[in-house]
Amino acid sequence: MKKTLLLFVSAILTQFAVAQYKPVDEGSSIEFNVKHFGLKTSGAFSGLQGQITFDKNSLTDAKFDVSIDASSIRTGVDMRDNHLRGEGYFEVTKYPQIRFVSTKITSNGKSEEFLISGQFTIKNHSKDISFPFTATQTASGFLFKGSFSLSRKDFEVGNSGVLSDNVDVLLSVSAIK
Repeated sequence: MKKTLLLFVSAILTQFAVAQYKPVDEGSSIEFNVKHFGLKTSGAFSGLQGQITFDKNSLTDAKFDVSIDASSIRTGVDMRDNHLRGEGYFEVTKYPQIRFVSTKITSNGKSEEFLISGQFTIKNHSKDISFPFTATQTASGFLFKGSFSLSRKDFEVGNSGVLSDNVDVLLSVSAIK
């Protein structure tokens, strides 16, 4: 009798548990665009890791805690990438991760569209940001897509007068169970 009751309670609790997902590099892209000397310069990061708790029907318990490897920056020019990893820019030996931790997720009223708010951290400088994203169910989990803009100066990244303050970030995050 006790075994049956325990199995029944476990089944009910499992039904109400919010699903846990792991972000993975394969199928994901973390890209950025910034103007340098007035020309668009693009790049990307990898080393995606963290934990995502998400059920689009129960957003109160949803949470994203994800990071990328700052040293993984690549723009297609090795010399520039090494410069960006150094002092004055990302300082990757001192600050190896760029991190986002959500504080609130709400629905935009459509089944796959949401608004996420949270703390974005680069080099121990945190800033509250919000941006829309979509969550598309896949065979193994979800594909989350979104974009936002930020000022590199808010995070003390770069002191160049030929580099635009505004950086556009484009996210496509594959997450699996």
